[in-house]
Amino acid sequence: MTELQETVTIILPLPNKVLSPNYTCGSIGGRFAKASATKRYRRLAKEAAEAEGIDTAPWQKVRVSVTFFHKVNRKRDEDNAIGSLKAAYDGIIDSGLVPDDDSRHMRREIPAFSIDKEFPRVMIIIERVYE
Repeated sequence: MTELQETVTIILPLPNKVLSPNYTCGSIGGRFAKASATKRYRRLAKEAAEAEGIDTAPWQKVRVSVTFFHKVNRKRDEDNAIGSLKAAYDGIIDSGLVPDDDSRHMRREIPAFSIDKEFPRVMIIIERVYE
């Protein structure tokens, strides 16, 4: 029997700068801003994954590839980009698509960066992997 090739593509806005691991929230207001942005981004990812209506979920193992589309071309930090997506990965888990975002269930590839001056965004492609 051949396994069905299943993928989901989620489009999200670029993460708010407060979601960056390099962001320093040195005040109460900064911590509230970070908590609010985290909650919002997590909800957006959950809703985007749920909107795909995957009836074979949960997928036990997935490969995730991410492309960041920015307005301007400049050097980007891959590690910082990965860290800024933590809330998105949590939202995908909340949707029930994948049981956990640990390495046993979710293999993340190094993010790619591209330019789109008209529509900056993050494209997350989640591919079901069979063992």
